[in-house]
Amino acid sequence: MKRLRNSLDALEKRLQKLTAQMERTQIADYVQLLNRPFSLMWRNVLGGLSRGVGIAIGFTIFASTILYILQLLGALNLPIIGDYIADIVRIVQHQLEGKTY
Repeated sequence: MKRLRNSLDALEKRLQKLTAQMERTQIADYVQLLNRPFSLMWRNVLGGLSRGVGIAIGFTIFASTILYILQLLGALNLPIIGDYIADIVRIVQHQLEGKTY
């Protein structure tokens, strides 16, 4: 009888540990979210939208920094870099006019 009681106590301790771990992983919240597909889709739409806006803002800052640095280098009139920037400007102007390169 004492053996059975010890086994049940050990089982109860394991179940309490498992319950605590499941609460930490928030499985109940996840299952509840899966049972509401429109809520899940709405959260994914908002997440994708914010990632897209973040990427756009980040790329804008990165590109403007690169253009600013190129502008500073162009102002120095370095022979190789100045020619390279002039080629880029010429290519962009041709593309804007609709001509092929």
